[in-house]
Amino acid sequence: MAKKRYLTATLPDGYVKTIGPTSTAFTHYWRIVALLANGKSEVFWGHTKSLAEAKRKKSALAEAAAQRGWKSHVFEIAELIETQP
Repeated sequence: MAKKRYLTATLPDGYVKTIGPTSTAFTHYWRIVALLANGKSEVFWGHTKSLAEAKRKKSALAEAAAQRGWKSHVFEIAELIETQP
């Protein structure tokens, strides 16, 4: 049986996200913060098994922004580090 662990990412703005317990070998956390036309924001996030996989998420952003009518958006990636619960 695979070891269950907790993984934590700290984004540049200080936001901390912890996932787990998980036995999956995730390495990176990604987040999109989208500013909507009405001034509100939406947040989308996920985790991936490699930095390259996380970077590929960015390729669909222009299309998503156009479809959803976002005024602007920020895409961020942070490394996941194993932490204690």
